[in-house]
Amino acid sequence: MPVSLQKGQKVSLTKGNPGLSKVVVGLGWDVNRFDTGGDFDLDAAAFMLGDNGRVTRTEDFVFYGNLQDPSGSVQHLGDNLTGVGDGDDEQIKVNLSQIPPNITKIAFTVTIYDSDVRRQNFGQVNNAFVRIYNEITGEELLRYDLGEDFSIETAAVFGELYKHGDEWKFNAIGSGYQGGLAALCANYGVDVE
Repeated sequence: MPVSLQKGQKVSLTKGNPGLSKVVVGLGWDVNRFDTGGDFDLDAAAFMLGDNGRVTRTEDFVFYGNLQDPSGSVQHLGDNLTGVGDGDDEQIKVNLSQIPPNITKIAFTVTIYDSDVRRQNFGQVNNAFVRIYNEITGEELLRYDLGEDFSIETAAVFGELYKHGDEWKFNAIGSGYQGGLAALCANYGVDVE
């Protein structure tokens, strides 16, 4: 039975699952039911952060344009342009045992592609969630439903995996940003052109 998290709640992934090393972070949402000029193209990303809460290099930003970090510990499995279908719409694999020692936190974010042009925001997105499951067994470990907290935001931090001593924990963040992907990149220290 997976743990269902509330905003701000923290839970250990590895404490109750000794030997857990390979997890998949799945993100999902429902298709657009509004007249906004197109489907919702939500994009999942992972920012691999150091102690200062910022990326140590641009390659530690894993998204549809950079599917894997140099260590191979975080891998994006590809872009879903519509949200059609049940279950996860985008997935990011994480090998906890391969994460470089200078990375202490991985933030999982979602942005709406072309949100200004399509006049879209998270207030129009239904049933958005993040879940983490064991890649080997398929067992779902935790789930966080984003809820209806957002209205005008075009980017959201769903949650963070972070190292606490020898454990990997998950923090359900659920915070929104205006300014889409550029705002997130600025927040985490990624230079965008």
